[in-house]
Amino acid sequence: MFNVQAVVVAYNRRDLLAEALTAITSQSRPIDCLHVIDNASTDGTSDMVAEKFPDAVLHTLPTNTGGAGGFAAGIAFALADGADLVWLMDDDTVPSSTALEELLRAYDEYPGARPAGVASKVVWTDGRDHPMNTPRTRPGASRADLSAATTVGCVPVRSASFVSLLIDADAVRSVGLPEADFFLWNDDFEFSTRLLRDRVGLYCPASVVEHRTKTFGSTDADPGERFYFEVRNKVWTFTRSNGLAPTEKALYAGSTLRRWVRTFAASEHRGVLFAGLRRGLADGARRAPRDVHEVMATAGSPIPAIDASGPRPS
Repeated sequence: MFNVQAVVVAYNRRDLLAEALTAITSQSRPIDCLHVIDNASTDGTSDMVAEKFPDAVLHTLPTNTGGAGGFAAGIAFALADGADLVWLMDDDTVPSSTALEELLRAYDEYPGARPAGVASKVVWTDGRDHPMNTPRTRPGASRADLSAATTVGCVPVRSASFVSLLIDADAVRSVGLPEADFFLWNDDFEFSTRLLRDRVGLYCPASVVEHRTKTFGSTDADPGERFYFEVRNKVWTFTRSNGLAPTEKALYAGSTLRRWVRTFAASEHRGVLFAGLRRGLADGARRAPRDVHEVMATAGSPIPAIDASGPRPS
């Protein structure tokens, strides 16, 4: 029996979080522990969790460390608590009642080495596939890889988002935690490419979660000032991380540039985007992301160390 612990990162979405936690704690296959990372919310999130979900392990951080810091902290706490598998979700993600059961089925029944990560199908509030969270089939997947994934109703993937991703604890110990210095955007992409570079990653359509974003849109929607994080973190991913092979970096960089062009073309605030582009390129080139434990300690949120024996981004 696997010890499965859920990690939910929350920031000022108390009511949505309550719906998410209700669904997580009502799974057909119960979780063994629920970690809620409150990223210094100001809307009473921690009070709500303590009142309505007293069995959850609540970690209230004194400083907002972004999704990147929140997930790094949550994974570290879960691993320190003895998790075999960690189920990651945002606070606006509401899983169907069998979402975890299906992820575990795919993980356990896969014919070969244990998958390092299994991702759910993500839909919007009206049931359409959410364009922000639609994994693509792993480029260059062999017939054997495709066949093995098909036997458990899945598709092999190269990366995945943190909107319902089940990850293997031993694989995490090998590659290390998410890069907390990313703060937001691309932290899941960088981490999952590291996790899945030499390991199996699966997309499991039978596991369904609803991502209740305010609007239905893709990653080329105008991000405003947050474009800075998109640019800086992509520079870090392509130049400082070992998650992607050189040929993959070239392919993903080309795809990124095309998406940025679409973002600029559709934006009514191109000056804001240009400012973010300049700052992001400069900061991404100037330094590497700080060590995750340094970032969290500086934010007043020290986290447990894990045995990360594999290589880290430099």
